[in-house]
Amino acid sequence: MKPSIFYRIAAVLLLLLDVGHTAGFPWSDPAWGVDLTSMRSTHFDILGFSRTYWDFYLGFGLFDSVFLLLGVVLAWQLGSLPAETLARMRATAWVFALCFAAITVVSYRYLFIIPIVFSIVITLCLTAAAWLSAKQVSMPPSR
Repeated sequence: MKPSIFYRIAAVLLLLLDVGHTAGFPWSDPAWGVDLTSMRSTHFDILGFSRTYWDFYLGFGLFDSVFLLLGVVLAWQLGSLPAETLARMRATAWVFALCFAAITVVSYRYLFIIPIVFSIVITLCLTAAAWLSAKQVSMPPSR
């Protein structure tokens, strides 16, 4: 298989994960017993700004959505590169895969089944793509 297929699969999965994450706003359910009122009303000063726990909660949730979208674009772009260019970007490909391996560990430790499964499959796709792109360049071109 070609690395581009794995990058495109990863891009689609990242997009689905991003849409699911963003659509889950406000990322809590009243049935969980989370007191969002206290999160919104507890103010503190940080580096000259008055913020609440809700500001941090909302900000980092949206931060995640934006970075997942960056992952979509990066995976899609890597999937459209020729083998020679991917060979030059080997470090980027492996760092992307390792980043998602770390996200998989974080998901397993702190989240639930949906982001865990998505993270595992995305990590496998990115790892396969990085490995295949390195292998593809090391083989002599077929004629």
